[in-house]
Amino acid sequence: MAQLKGKAIIAQGGGPTAVINQSLVGAALECRKFPQVTHVYGARHGVSGIIKEEFVDLTQATSNNLEQVGMTPGAALGSTRDKPDYEYCQKIFNVFKKYDVRYFFYIGGNDSSDTCRIVNQFADQEGYECRCVHIPKTIDNDLVVTDHCPGYGSAARYVALAFAGANLDNRALPGVYVAVVMGRHAGFLTAASAAYRRFPDDGPHLIYLPERQFNKEKFLQDVDAVYKKHGRCIIAVSEGIWSERDEKGKEIPVIISLTGTTEKDAHGNPQLSGTGALGDVLSNLIKNELKIKRVRADTLGYPQRCFLGCVSPVDSLEAREVGEKAVQYALWHNIDGSVTINRVGDYAVEYSLSKLDDIAAKTKVMPDEFISPEGNDVTDAFRHYVLPLMGPAPEANRLFAPPVTKL
Repeated sequence: MAQLKGKAIIAQGGGPTAVINQSLVGAALECRKFPQVTHVYGARHGVSGIIKEEFVDLTQATSNNLEQVGMTPGAALGSTRDKPDYEYCQKIFNVFKKYDVRYFFYIGGNDSSDTCRIVNQFADQEGYECRCVHIPKTIDNDLVVTDHCPGYGSAARYVALAFAGANLDNRALPGVYVAVVMGRHAGFLTAASAAYRRFPDDGPHLIYLPERQFNKEKFLQDVDAVYKKHGRCIIAVSEGIWSERDEKGKEIPVIISLTGTTEKDAHGNPQLSGTGALGDVLSNLIKNELKIKRVRADTLGYPQRCFLGCVSPVDSLEAREVGEKAVQYALWHNIDGSVTINRVGDYAVEYSLSKLDDIAAKTKVMPDEFISPEGNDVTDAFRHYVLPLMGPAPEANRLFAPPVTKL
């Protein structure tokens, strides 16, 4: 057993999820088992809380309280959108030295893994022993190496149920329904909209992902064909769909190419779905070009991340276990890295630790075998991949009764 003695700090970064607190609790309770961990601190609002030296003492939280928090969506410590550069990470490292922090567990996505990598570099350069372990979390499911990410299964369940409900509504009052889903440059979350389809004519009938170039004319042809076939059409659209590239070859999101908007978020990234503009521009396009009167659009928005009633049991369990495994790798094996999930059989998982350099600042996208040849739907291979992560669907049945002959 490693005998590196000192404090542990746990932080949460990026968008909250339905199960991120399970990782927090898993890491905190596992840390408390090791006598060489003198205190377990939680950083308020991620790395911003570290440089501000704003901590809570998780060593003194009751086990019962932590267990209750673990079953609660959101980020109990508070999160941050800060993307630390080298100067920022130097400040983090200085705080670690000041407080004798020897174990750092950061729960988050791509940027969080990169923060662990940079802080780890500072520790190595100065000969300061400090284990930095990244605990995966993202609803976008876009971390490389790992089969899937904690947080995705519950968000996917929410999206699938939202579209299943929209399908029931749309069958009762037919029309065209467009819903925009989170995910930025990865289509996994939007693809989950198809997971709970039961009958051949269930929606979503069309799915548009950022892994395929969006073509306005082809989009209108697709909608027109489905509407003529079924008398209705449900469309799932990823917020990150793109239609053209700039002079540097960078993809230009449809929200920019069709509206000309230049609104950006706090990090200078295009505001993809926060305003509802993408759904509006697509629904107006359908109304104006196809002359369909009943066209509605929604943006699923923040409820995708922390919806209280849509926690996947598998997602919750795995989020807890990656938190526990992170501590075990640091304390038992004295190594740094990022916890990854490996799928075995049908369905089970094993955990391993990957190098931070292999994970940090990289993005995974939907593989080709998950996308239909037409580029407007998903395949059975994707549904086989995603269903174990989400949990079973509630049954939605149809009325089967013969029509009465008119008198």
